[in-house]
Amino acid sequence: MVDTIITQGQTDVIGAMDNSELDNTTQVESKASIHRDARDTVGEPFSKSPRMTCRNVNVFYGEKQAIHDVSVDIGANEVIAMIGPSGCGKSTFLRCLNRMNDTVDSCRVQGDIHMNNDDIYNKNMDVVLLRARVGMVFQKPNPFPKSIYDNIAYGPRIHGLTKNKVELDEVVESSLKRAGLWTEVKDRLDQPGTGLSGGQQQRLCIARAIAVSPDVILMDEPCSALDPIATAHIEDLIDELRQNFTIAIVTHSMQQAARVSQRTAYFHLGYLIEVGQTDQVFTNPKHQLTEDYITGRFG
Repeated sequence: MVDTIITQGQTDVIGAMDNSELDNTTQVESKASIHRDARDTVGEPFSKSPRMTCRNVNVFYGEKQAIHDVSVDIGANEVIAMIGPSGCGKSTFLRCLNRMNDTVDSCRVQGDIHMNNDDIYNKNMDVVLLRARVGMVFQKPNPFPKSIYDNIAYGPRIHGLTKNKVELDEVVESSLKRAGLWTEVKDRLDQPGTGLSGGQQQRLCIARAIAVSPDVILMDEPCSALDPIATAHIEDLIDELRQNFTIAIVTHSMQQAARVSQRTAYFHLGYLIEVGQTDQVFTNPKHQLTEDYITGRFG
C-alpha cells in the first residue's frame, strides 16, 4: 500500500480542486483495483456523442511500435486531456487525429479513425481539408511571417470561405475576438504576428485555427512555453471555446488537466491505460498505473 502522505503530484491536482474533494484525494491510494501489469483500457473510453471515434489504433516508427491498440472517442463540445509521462505516446496519438504523422516517412498508422462518419485515413480524403476541419495548435507558437491580419485571413482565403473583403474582415475580427486578442491588436493588424508576446502569439495561432470553423481543435502542450499569466489566458479561452468546438489537449500538467478538461485519458508506454471523467480519474483512479502517476511515484 502506498504511503498516505500527499505527494507533489497530488498537491498539483489538489490546487485545482475545492476542499470537498480533498478528502477523496488523500484516500486515492487504496482505491485502484486494476493491477499495474494490466494493459487493457479501463474506465469510459467511449462517448454518447462522439465527434471522432478511434478504434484499434496502432502506430509504428519503422519497426518500433509507439501506440498499442488504442480505442477512444473524442466527445462533441468537450475538452479531453491526454496525460502521461514523457515518451508515453500521447502526442503521437494526438497527431494521428489530423494525419500530422503523414509528414514522418517512417511512421505507419493502423486502425480506424472516423470524424462524423468520415474515415480520415481513406485514400480519397483531402488531407488539406482534413487539417482545416481538425486544427492544430503546437507547443511553441508558430505565427506565419505575415501581418496579424494575414495570419488569420490565410485559411479562409485558401479554402474559399469568404466572397469579398468585407466578409474576410468579419472573419478576422470574429476570430480574434473569440481568441481574446482583438482589443490588444485591433489598431495594429498590419504589423507582424511575430512581434507579439509569446502568449499573444499562441492566442493568434488559436484564432488562426478557428478562422476556418474546424470541428476539432488539437492542442499539443499549448502552454508549456508560456508564463503563468499567459497560461491563465489560454486556459480561460479553452473553456470558452468548448461551447462551439471539440478540443483534445496534451499536457504534462495535471493541474492544468484538472482545470480545463471534462475527460482525461492516461497513456503509459504507448498504451491507453484509463479514460474517465476528470474528477474521477484524479480522485478515484481504477488502474494502479494511473494512481502511481497521479500520486507522483513516477512521471
